[in-house]
Amino acid sequence: MGVPCNALCMAVLVMGSLFMVSSAGNFFEDFDITWGDRRAKIFNGGQMLSLSLDKVSGSGFQSKKEYLFGRIDMQLKLVAGNSAGTVTAYYLSSQGPTHDEIDFEFLGNLSGDPYILHTNVFTRGQGNREQQFYLWFDPTRNFHTYSIIWKPQHIIFLVDNTPIRVFKNAESIGVPFPKNQPMRIYSSLWNADDWATRGGLVKTDWTKAPFTAYYRNFNANVYSQSSDSFSDSDLETNELDAPSRRRLRWVQKYFMIYNYCSDLKRFPQGLPAECRR
Repeated sequence: MGVPCNALCMAVLVMGSLFMVSSAGNFFEDFDITWGDRRAKIFNGGQMLSLSLDKVSGSGFQSKKEYLFGRIDMQLKLVAGNSAGTVTAYYLSSQGPTHDEIDFEFLGNLSGDPYILHTNVFTRGQGNREQQFYLWFDPTRNFHTYSIIWKPQHIIFLVDNTPIRVFKNAESIGVPFPKNQPMRIYSSLWNADDWATRGGLVKTDWTKAPFTAYYRNFNANVYSQSSDSFSDSDLETNELDAPSRRRLRWVQKYFMIYNYCSDLKRFPQGLPAECRR
């Protein structure tokens, strides 16, 4: 920690020449509250949504639409105070036993200790591609933007437009990649004190309930091209630009706390193929 945020914080992504259809969100129009009774609320004319968790239940929502490639942005302000045991999940997913999924999960912690940002990618129902990070700010004090860029050639996770992770399409070496199943956007706030905080050692303090997370400024930029219409030149030119690559290395050097591609104990028979690439 303690690394200054310099001019690299202004890093941007080169999006190439793909045509995108932008859709600024309204929670009434774009999402359905799916569970939690009255613990999930939409207010401010559809510009704000909150999820709450108490000892009885958590809550969640999902998008009305499915998406196949695009950029999804959402601003979140996470559960403040002692959030140990709680998980705020925000992700894209298809359905079924062979589902694809792209995950942000925010693992709560004791007051004063940092949240853990957990990321994962599932393809055909298989995940086990976790990377975890501390954040370089307090995500409970203000809203911050968490984004997923999903293209046939890669998936990029961003925080306030800073790339933190890139998962590249490695089908050429036999690694499945999510590119055929449309996905909806989901979010939920739930109790996971059996595993979330220090492997389940720290339990949820229900005297602090209800726990509440807030959402605003949803935006979807949907690419108009199908996965089959991307040319080889697209695959070469739609990577991160040089400042963004430097910013990505900065995050991974100072804030990454777990990378499955470095976990030799977990993969005694050898690291996954995409890690050895």
